[in-house]
Amino acid sequence: MAKVTIDPVTRIEGHLRIDVEVDGGRVTKAWSSGQMFRGIERILEGRDPREAWLFTQRFCGVCTTVHAIASVRAVEHALKLEIPPNAQYIRNLILIAHGLHDHIVHFYHLSALDFVDVVSALKADPMKASQVAESLSEWPHNGYKDLKAVQERLSGFVGQGQLGIFANGYWGHPAMRLSPEINLLAVAHYLQALEYQRKANQIVAILGSKTPNIQNLAVGGVANAINLDNEATLNMTKLYTIRSLFAEVKQFLEQVYFPDVCAIGAMYPEWFGYGRGVDNYLAVPDLPTDAAATAFDMPGGVIMNGDLKSVQPFSTWTDPSFEQGVTENVTRAYYEGDKTLHPWEGETNPKYNPFDADRKYSWIKAPRFNGQAMQVGPLAQVLVAFAQGDPLTTKWASRTLEVASKVAGTQLTPAALHSTMGRHAARMIRTQVLGELAMKHWDLLVNNIGSGDTDIFNEPVFPSGEQRGFGVHEAPRGTLSHWIVIDSGKIKNYQAVVPSTWNAGPRDEHDQPGPYEASLVGNPVADAERPLEALRTVHSFDPCIACAIHTLDVDGKEQSRVRVLGSVPA
Repeated sequence: MAKVTIDPVTRIEGHLRIDVEVDGGRVTKAWSSGQMFRGIERILEGRDPREAWLFTQRFCGVCTTVHAIASVRAVEHALKLEIPPNAQYIRNLILIAHGLHDHIVHFYHLSALDFVDVVSALKADPMKASQVAESLSEWPHNGYKDLKAVQERLSGFVGQGQLGIFANGYWGHPAMRLSPEINLLAVAHYLQALEYQRKANQIVAILGSKTPNIQNLAVGGVANAINLDNEATLNMTKLYTIRSLFAEVKQFLEQVYFPDVCAIGAMYPEWFGYGRGVDNYLAVPDLPTDAAATAFDMPGGVIMNGDLKSVQPFSTWTDPSFEQGVTENVTRAYYEGDKTLHPWEGETNPKYNPFDADRKYSWIKAPRFNGQAMQVGPLAQVLVAFAQGDPLTTKWASRTLEVASKVAGTQLTPAALHSTMGRHAARMIRTQVLGELAMKHWDLLVNNIGSGDTDIFNEPVFPSGEQRGFGVHEAPRGTLSHWIVIDSGKIKNYQAVVPSTWNAGPRDEHDQPGPYEASLVGNPVADAERPLEALRTVHSFDPCIACAIHTLDVDGKEQSRVRVLGSVPA
């Protein structure tokens, strides 16, 4: 038996350590450890609730927008404050654009390199690569000249020893098996994706005033003044720029992202059999279509034990079963005690000890829903929506399975989605749904403005005494919830239960492993010195550990090392 430590896991946000025991080429046990403490919840105590969203965006350098949204929603829920329709739609468009940006970046720039051998692309025949690409898609940038130019560019990097971001991949690893032509195509799309994620983020900047860390939110609505006759405000010129950008991104999603995921999934069919782990799924409804948030375009709910027929929908953001079911445990986390607490009673009192796999080993808490570990993220959201018959999700999930089955030469069913590769497929399906909903919510906003309504803000009023609220958002990495206790207009307690806390959390008081830990068990590891397969499964969750930790190492300690520990007695 060997123990492998990957510390830090790269191509993620934040500092994550993964330890696995490997026996007979398979993972038999795993530990997920967040390696940083942040403490923003403590900073918020005693502050004005209206400014919390500005601080919570600093939980993370990537997921800024989503924390801002969850924060203002939490305060609005505590105050029972409804926002104007325009504010709802503007927020939705920001969230959609942020989601499109995030998902494109995740597949192409954070995880595709686990399956794509960049150096192998130098051996490709660009003409054959172009023919393969054109058989899958009408994308105009799949031609011979485009692919030949990418290959020459890559050859220049390699020839000068300047691979840059491609320098430290596990090139030539036995688990890599795409043809040189498919590798060349993937490298070309990696580079093209840089442009299209930028276009999605440009939408966030137009509506949010800047990105990261948007500036347009307010408890009670948004600060986007609407005046169609004023160039300094939100007008038709800006609105049509947004629509045009969405259209460009949507073309990339349908003609590049969709066929790439289907093709790579079909060429690694065994990865639909690895990485299942925790198959309890949690998602919250989102993208409200009315001011009161009584109807949503993105369904939420719970699925237990992987049984889609067991789906229990959440009809609103404030569903009592969600409100009452969420807890966090710190038995294995670097905090005082071993309590299980509801977020409104949550404590963030750090107490560090060296990594101890048998005791406390992570800065991440262990969230539970009615005592059960839950997987969140695009897979959870897609399965919850599919189980409820959501038309757009059903359309894209069916199309994905059909195309991937055709390429693989075997029939793939929805059951295949409970896996490492299934998480990639689900994220792509969710992205296609968001691409279509972008146009719908743009129409909702423009039609409402066209009716003469330009309201964007309702003034919040803080009564005396205590109010409690929570705000949710189905973020790119899954269910996000912010929980606030307000006392006489000041923050008394604030807790964020974020997607990567749900997924990357440690064992709890009953020794239940978190989703990362459970999903790694059974994973192959062909070469313990190069644990690529473990990274494939971890990356499929899109870890965002900065969000999940509740201060950074300022002592200059080494931060980049993969350690393979010697054999230990079985």
